Amino acid sequence: MDFREIKSDYNLLNSVDWEMTPEEAIALHLEWGPLRSQAYYNSRDNDNETVYFVINTWKRPPILTLVRRRGFDSEELGDFRLPQKLETEFMKGIGQYKGVYAVEGNVRDWLKKELEV
Repeated sequence: MDFREIKSDYNLLNSVDWEMTPEEAIALHLEWGPLRSQAYYNSRDNDNETVYFVINTWKRPPILTLVRRRGFDSEELGDFRLPQKLETEFMKGIGQYKGVYAVEGNVRDWLKKELEV
């Protein structure tokens, strides 16, 4: 899936949770962690789905991934490269550490502009 396909799928685009973090997704779907209000967690079941972006830096270059998670299942809907300048800025900001990160700040701003939301 590329940006054009995401932009044309209004249901998918409107379902992106821009505030979701990898930690929250795990707490929501795999654990009972209190990262959001208890009412949020009480409303979940195996049919609830979360769509969100993450940045994976375990390999080089870092990859932006659109994820759909439902219960114990997760599906990577698309992988994307960041523009070089943004990639460098992001990696410097996290101290070059490997991990899976939430999409925030300039990366989120760039992504929303690319997806026209």
